[in-house]
Amino acid sequence: MTDVKRYPNFIDGQWTAEGVEHWLDVVNPATEEVIGAVARSDAAIVDHAVKAARKAFPAWRDLGAHRRADILRKAGERVSANRQSIGEAMTKEQGKPLNEALGEVDKLAKTFAYYAEEAVRVLGYTAPNEEPGHLSLVEKEPMGVAAAITPWNYPVELIGWKLGAGLAAGCTMVVKPSEWTPLSAIGVIKCLEEAGLPAGVVNLVNGDGPTTGQALVSHPDIDKIAFTGSLRVGEEIFRTMGGIKSVSLELGGNCPLLVAPSADLAAAVKGAVRRSFRNMGQVCIAINRIYVHRPLYETFVGEMIAAAGKLVIADGLATPTADLGPMTNAAGLAKVREHVADALAKGARLGCGGKRPGDKPVGHFYEPTVLADCTQDMLVMNSETFGPVVGISAYDTLDEAIALANDSQYGLAAYAYTRDAGEMFDLAKKLSFGSVAINNVDAGIINAPYGGRRKSGTGFEHGREGMEGYLQFKHVRIRHRA
Repeated sequence: MTDVKRYPNFIDGQWTAEGVEHWLDVVNPATEEVIGAVARSDAAIVDHAVKAARKAFPAWRDLGAHRRADILRKAGERVSANRQSIGEAMTKEQGKPLNEALGEVDKLAKTFAYYAEEAVRVLGYTAPNEEPGHLSLVEKEPMGVAAAITPWNYPVELIGWKLGAGLAAGCTMVVKPSEWTPLSAIGVIKCLEEAGLPAGVVNLVNGDGPTTGQALVSHPDIDKIAFTGSLRVGEEIFRTMGGIKSVSLELGGNCPLLVAPSADLAAAVKGAVRRSFRNMGQVCIAINRIYVHRPLYETFVGEMIAAAGKLVIADGLATPTADLGPMTNAAGLAKVREHVADALAKGARLGCGGKRPGDKPVGHFYEPTVLADCTQDMLVMNSETFGPVVGISAYDTLDEAIALANDSQYGLAAYAYTRDAGEMFDLAKKLSFGSVAINNVDAGIINAPYGGRRKSGTGFEHGREGMEGYLQFKHVRIRHRA
């Protein structure tokens, strides 16, 4: 298509296509139509962006926390003012219904506002000395230039976690959004530009992982890498980053839900449906596997099937209030089909779904799928499906359920429903995950740390801890008296 709009990079305060030789199509997953194209930035373009960030770093670091906070606050206001256009761009390229996309934009605005407040709370301390006449100051300083590589499932919220924390800390940044969802990220950068962000403080380079991402993480002048994505790519970053750098990685999960004997079954079903299928299951903290106390099992399965069958699937622009849109890309859809086929071949019972909706001949659509009688050897129970599929299994004792939940290479989030106070505290203590949500399915809030264990990654986002990941300590020891 010769009339497709091409979107440039943003480097050193300028929107530019200089040096771009190849372009990547952006596709609407509901219609499979090309809606734009972005640069596939090569190593030379990445180098230009990193140099711009390095040049801008001293002035941004020394600008002062209160002025950095003012810019972040204004950026949040600009995001709110551009809510509709950013949300529509997200729905077109990612697939989630418009109402859900608008909610994500609202969260981005709140993230910038939150880190505007945290920017002025970078506090050090004094440490006692054994020798008289000496004083030790422990200070925190920004690391320098940070690379932020963001995913396609939450293309503006997750860019905000990195930009908000990094800019509040005083770092300058080079951002590479997913090649699947670059248009909403461009909208975010425009908001920062409108807020008066100095040239070079944030730079946007579009492209794919093998070309642009690898050039960015391996660049010798990058001090910090913040990445959200797959385990495979996270491991590749460690192999290719080319030196000692600070790294924070959020690499997904295979998150369990435990339904205890005393659980409010209606609440558990409602929570399970929401967290299993929201955003077509394309959520790092989606519920992938559910363990239900055996006496409750068949009732729970039946109610899950009934609730999943009521979800409305549609093009998110045509039906803004739909529950689900399409999956974002064909590769994700193929993985879903593989996991469902694997479970059925190993004896799972198909409760509902397992196919494309009959009224959706075009687009990456898939019905919400409930698989019952699952076992730990099934992919849906031991790998991250990242799609609208959930496996369910029965258990006899809560200790058995906890052991099954912890039996995973991932450790991002876990969920449980119980009305027994003792069980609540047992579950909170014994579930080995970075976040545990009990009687709710919202495992993350912006003012508390969010991160995983085991192969779910390293480091934290959200909260003060998210900003601390962009800071480094300095010990200053002063002899002030002989």
